[in-house]
Amino acid sequence: MLDRELAALYGVAVKVLNQAVKRNIKRFPSEFMFRLTDEEWAGLRSQIVTFSEDTRKYRPYAFSEHGILMLSSVLNSDKAIDVNIRIMKIFVHMRHYALSQNAANGQIAELRKLLMLHMENSDHKFSEHDDAIRQIANALNSLMEHPPKTGAIGFRAD
Repeated sequence: MLDRELAALYGVAVKVLNQAVKRNIKRFPSEFMFRLTDEEWAGLRSQIVTFSEDTRKYRPYAFSEHGILMLSSVLNSDKAIDVNIRIMKIFVHMRHYALSQNAANGQIAELRKLLMLHMENSDHKFSEHDDAIRQIANALNSLMEHPPKTGAIGFRAD
């Protein structure tokens, strides 16, 4: 997440958030936080309308999951703690979702491989089951090539 979004979530100015980070820079190694390059910032500003209105002098910082966690030790307000807990719960849900999708895709790929192997090794090419197996294989191929769309993933302030 960018410093601007985090500052809005925590209810502080971007400048205040960045000053707190700079005062505690040892807590933010490069895998926790980094400053966008000129090219990255220009790309964001050209693609996202709200960023084109951002007239700051300096390029924004981007924070990883661990950097966001570290912000709670730097911003010691009740709101910062509450927001951090909510963000971490979202990261946990996203990780569980991603892992479940990988497992499902692996199972589909394995089933698809077994079906294709059956169809290749079948001595009776036109049995009553071959058409059903072919339909299942086609459906699995379609799922692998075009996975179903899911709801949006992200942070919602309720």
